[in-house]
Amino acid sequence: MSRGTVLPREYFLDQRNSTGKMLKLVGTDGKRFYSWNLEPGKYVIGRRQECDFPVPHKTVSGKHAEIEVTADGRYFVVDLESKNGTIVNGEKLTGRREVSEGDRIIFAQTEFRLAPADESDSLLKGPTRTKLSDHDPENSVFISIDEALKPLPAKVTERPELIPALFDMAKILVLPEPKEAMLQKSLEMISKVIPAERLAILAVSEDGEEVFTAASLLTGDKDPGSFRISRTIAKDIIADKNSILICDPLKDPKFAEKQSIITSELKSAIAVPLFDEGKVLGILYADTSNPVHRYNDEYLRVLATFGNIIASRLLNYELLHERQEKQIIEAELERASAIQKNLLEECPSDIPGYEICVFQEQSRSVGGDLYDTHLLPDGRLQFLVADVSGKGLGAALLMSNILASFRILYETEDFDLIQAVEKVSHQVLRHSDPGDFATLFAGILEPNNNRIRFINAGHNPPLIVRGNGTIEHLNASGLMIGAFDFPSWKEETVDLSEGDLLFAYSDGVTEAEGEIEQYGEDRMESLVVNARERCLKDIVEHLMDDIDEFTGGTSRSDDITILGIKRSKP
Repeated sequence: MSRGTVLPREYFLDQRNSTGKMLKLVGTDGKRFYSWNLEPGKYVIGRRQECDFPVPHKTVSGKHAEIEVTADGRYFVVDLESKNGTIVNGEKLTGRREVSEGDRIIFAQTEFRLAPADESDSLLKGPTRTKLSDHDPENSVFISIDEALKPLPAKVTERPELIPALFDMAKILVLPEPKEAMLQKSLEMISKVIPAERLAILAVSEDGEEVFTAASLLTGDKDPGSFRISRTIAKDIIADKNSILICDPLKDPKFAEKQSIITSELKSAIAVPLFDEGKVLGILYADTSNPVHRYNDEYLRVLATFGNIIASRLLNYELLHERQEKQIIEAELERASAIQKNLLEECPSDIPGYEICVFQEQSRSVGGDLYDTHLLPDGRLQFLVADVSGKGLGAALLMSNILASFRILYETEDFDLIQAVEKVSHQVLRHSDPGDFATLFAGILEPNNNRIRFINAGHNPPLIVRGNGTIEHLNASGLMIGAFDFPSWKEETVDLSEGDLLFAYSDGVTEAEGEIEQYGEDRMESLVVNARERCLKDIVEHLMDDIDEFTGGTSRSDDITILGIKRSKP
């Protein structure tokens, strides 16, 4: 069977009935969620769009791996010589391996598993209206926040106390007062419209696991510090972003056994998420033990309207706080950017018979790309280009660590490429978080015999452009550094004739975003080949001008780093 070939569905259904569950491949690259059904056939997984299962993550190779589903319902996976490898249940994949339901498969730094095809994709579901009791659907109802915020019925808006309260609430959007005072005033306004023995605004922790009282309004002489809310209610609201109306919890199977509700003796409760910009900022809650004041949909919609105003004001507080923090961070980043630039040295220009050029353009104040060159006393040149995972300050710190480690090793006698890469990789793995790694191209230029010894640790294959215009790719000779606790690198060599050049780059070049596609390897290679007679500096400038034209001058989405070595003609 050829790749992507799918048998008639009727045939597969017969096979599924006889061999077991149909499986699917589900997973994420940290930004997208993927779910692909696996019917008999062969499927290529990779970064390229023409793959059967495209995963456009920077660590995934163009054609990374292949999954085969046989006619008798067996599943196999094979790595297609990817630069960053495939891991099955914690073991590096070598050869063809059979997999089954529940197995975890990691393609570079993206995680997948084999799941039953009928398993629901919960990550793709949004809020829905769900009745909690089949026996008494009026007892408790969950309503999506969008539905709860629909326009209020005319008979509700005609209530004389509602419109003045809404006008007063609207003023809190512009009044410059502390957040605690604003929340307390809001509850006092709501109490004029919604009869309640307990009103509260609950803040939600960053991880969404805990709630705590930000403001409360209790009748009688009750201690505000004694306020409690059912953990069941809070978790349902935070997880699904739904409003809740509980008409009588003692008659609802979902709540009847929850002591936190029974002991409160409440007869009716309503709660809405304080929801803005895709984030639950808190919960607005009201309850009563007075059977005369049993809540209905109208009360819930009124509470949601007030909650929407409070959420907007809370977001304003967050934005103001973020703006103040941003000013501090920007000053720190400017200092960090200056330090990082000082770490990167100018390339040497006094190597007879050779032209050396380095270039870097960061997409942010600080970045995770790095390069280095170091001229030894005997005339040999050590060099490296690396791309650290992630962006921003975290990537910059890891970049500085890697750079410092290599520079210490430069000074050792009998410097060895493989040993240096192994030591730095071990240090990154030991002293950083999972997911912190770097692709690396490191080498030594030996001008006396016009040879380059190099290691490619999962980096974009540098180009060797020959004087006659032919291209060779220096493919990966091992995995990226800092990702796994096993060595896998080997040293290789390439000889340079007169007019030949080495062109190493980070993926900010090929992944520069145009209107409908990325800049790509083909366009880059064609430009370098056509400009090979120029000096390296002119080639780099010509390339950057072409990238600017391709992207329309938009800001960079990733750092760009280039290192070139060219053997001069006599």
